[in-house]
Amino acid sequence: MTGQVGRVKMIDGKYEVLREVSVQGPVTLSEVRAAEGVTRQVAWFNVATPADRQAFHAYRTALRALSPAGLTDVVARPGAFYAVWQPVTGQPLESALAHKGVPQDLVENVNALAASLAGHGYALEDAQVLVEGHEPRVAYLTPLLAPRSPEDVAARNAATLAPLKGARVKRRREPGAWLTFVPGLLLLGGAGYVGAQAVQIYLNPPVRAVSSVVGQPAKDAARQLTSEGFRVEYATGQAAGRAVGSIIRQDPAASTNLPVGRLVTLTVNNPPAIEVPRLEEMTPDQARDALKGSAMTVGKIVKVDGTLTGTPEGRVVAQLPEPGSTAQQGQSVQLMVSTGIVGKQTWLPPLKGFQYEDALKYVRTAGLVVTKVTQQPSDLKEGTVLDQTPAAYAKVTAGSPVTLTVAAPRYSAPSRPAGSLPLPPPVTPPEPEPTPVPEPVTPSVQEQGQAGGTEIPAVPQEQTPAPAARSVSLRYTFPTDLPEGTYTLAVRDDGGERPLDLNADAATLAGKQISTTASVTGDAVFVIRRDGQDFALVTP
Repeated sequence: MTGQVGRVKMIDGKYEVLREVSVQGPVTLSEVRAAEGVTRQVAWFNVATPADRQAFHAYRTALRALSPAGLTDVVARPGAFYAVWQPVTGQPLESALAHKGVPQDLVENVNALAASLAGHGYALEDAQVLVEGHEPRVAYLTPLLAPRSPEDVAARNAATLAPLKGARVKRRREPGAWLTFVPGLLLLGGAGYVGAQAVQIYLNPPVRAVSSVVGQPAKDAARQLTSEGFRVEYATGQAAGRAVGSIIRQDPAASTNLPVGRLVTLTVNNPPAIEVPRLEEMTPDQARDALKGSAMTVGKIVKVDGTLTGTPEGRVVAQLPEPGSTAQQGQSVQLMVSTGIVGKQTWLPPLKGFQYEDALKYVRTAGLVVTKVTQQPSDLKEGTVLDQTPAAYAKVTAGSPVTLTVAAPRYSAPSRPAGSLPLPPPVTPPEPEPTPVPEPVTPSVQEQGQAGGTEIPAVPQEQTPAPAARSVSLRYTFPTDLPEGTYTLAVRDDGGERPLDLNADAATLAGKQISTTASVTGDAVFVIRRDGQDFALVTP
């Protein structure tokens, strides 16, 4: 990650750029000065597309396999992909091969280097090779956007090694070559004795106890058994809690008396490869929980400054191995955790009208954290941002919390479809019956006197029916950076408040979605509480 410090251009905050040597596609080679004052070269990859990322990882794989003498470091983390090279002394390969007499050791070593480079799609001309004594050393390997084909590599290597055709090769002189006839005389004189001893050893080999090598690395175990005179064969298996590449079984078992030269089978722990999950922007505790599902563990935790990447304090900046790469069960993942953003002020643009996922990207880019999401019924598309805190363009300290209000549908769809219902039979209205005519009634004088007139019957009052019960649904996604605490859920309607089935801590709910259905009467709202305090109100 490049940047400016005053008028000085820096790479990753560690290397001062002295000059740019070359630019090839997304790769820029610069001469830099390291912190200790020494001069280095940095091959910086501008990773902007998946193809650029794939080219860098192929380059890094080749570097790990070749172990060039000039390579000092390879860095791969979000926003920073580069390799650091140091000067290497020696004579250029072209000059060494142009001599009249080329040592045989040099020829063999150059051919071996060419084969190693070809195995990763590189030709000799792609590497800056310097010869020290009879040893060719790679001072720099030029990155390729795509590996060369085997035919292209062979043609280019043939052109590079053309000076060897017809050149005189200096053969190695074995010391004491003039005495080579002496072993022949001794062989003739002692052939009978040696043959007799060999037959005796073959028919009656010595017997030794097999050493215990369970738990040792495979190479160490094989070296120990072969030094004792046994032959070794590998088999693969897997065992939890054992280091990858260690011996989990041996056959025959330890302490078994076995004739020298017999076979010992060693079972090496080699569990199937798994994909490393993405841990960036998580806390170490959240990363530890995420790795449990992949049978991996958190390894070394390194504190780094989060100012350059805009990562809040306590959040993972990068990880090793990288997310998406393959690893073994039980392998640890090294975390680089931010120490915070030093004195950095930031702000948010207007987020109203954005979808929640798009707004979340802007929040993270600004170095802020969404800690609360409130849903509000709206006619807009579900998840559309309606309001934000802090307000647009308000300057706040990096790492500050952000609250977003997003649109929710005004109604809840039924939890299950009603399906097709049978139609009722047609109703035939009955014939109206004749209405009888009541006889006139003449009130008595006494009734008129008591009532003061004709009595009017009371009008019956209509009864207002109670609201019917209905079913409402809740679907809520907790933010990935959920504050610590215990979260509960309740529903509130015209009949009061009732608790629902939710009682979990933040580590369990972070980034998870919950859904439930409740029967309510009248207006209703779901209440999410953190440690007894209201955290979010969701209207179905």
